[in-house]
Amino acid sequence: MLIRCSLNFLHNTHSFGLRRYLAAMSDPKKAVVLLAPGSEEMEAVITIDVLRRAGVNVTVAGLVGKEATKCSRDVVIVPDTSLDEALKCGPYDAVILPGGLGGSECFCSSPEVGKLLKEQESAGRIIAAICAAPTALKAHKIGVGKSITSYPGVKDSLTDTYKYLEEKVVIEDKLVTSRGPGTAFDFGLALANLLAGKDKADAVAKGLLLL
Repeated sequence: MLIRCSLNFLHNTHSFGLRRYLAAMSDPKKAVVLLAPGSEEMEAVITIDVLRRAGVNVTVAGLVGKEATKCSRDVVIVPDTSLDEALKCGPYDAVILPGGLGGSECFCSSPEVGKLLKEQESAGRIIAAICAAPTALKAHKIGVGKSITSYPGVKDSLTDTYKYLEEKVVIEDKLVTSRGPGTAFDFGLALANLLAGKDKADAVAKGLLLL
């Protein structure tokens, strides 16, 4: 009887685990894109758009609230919610920082961003930064010693902390970096590949006439 109960327990546990596994596989991945005054609008919008086309559940979180945010070229974007509110819906499979000098400086000086990035790194989840945003990685001591890239103008501030590569997109472990507006599609598609798989990323690229 004891053996029989144990087998039933194992069967039920296995079935429950399988159901959870299948549910997790069917649920879309979650990403949060941080937005601050002075963020680079092309890098933000292209990344958001590409990931949503790939079926990723993307939340745009405003660093200073959910009010309209003026970006680096005076394009105004309305976040989905504030960073504080977005964090209540975490964790996220990817935390993404667009560039732009002003926005990146905001990320560098934000304790909330630092806490989020450190928790993300500790949990082994994806952290992505493009253009000047890798400076925020350095400010919060994220991915120290790993390979990265960035906007050329901030390269010299990063080479003492990271292995610097002049490539469109650099991926090491769960750290993804890219160079600027002209590589935003490459950046978004690399993240789509990681979050939604190669087939989905390729389908998005074809739809955008990039393949």
